[in-house]
Amino acid sequence: MSARSYVPRPTERAALTAACRSARPLPPVPALMAALLVANERRDREGVTLAAHRVVRAAAPEVGE
Repeated sequence: MSARSYVPRPTERAALTAACRSARPLPPVPALMAALLVANERRDREGVTLAAHRVVRAAAPEVGE
């Protein structure tokens, strides 16, 4: 068998383009803060970073846009 290179499907490209164009609503800030606390308790550094960034985006949506 020969190795084949990755060929994206047209539907995959269309889905990615549509996802980039649509605004995805963020969960409410209290839910994100709860996720931040849980990640911090479990010493999940990646989870803490992700939750912290999502809290900032939800609290001030105009920042970084």
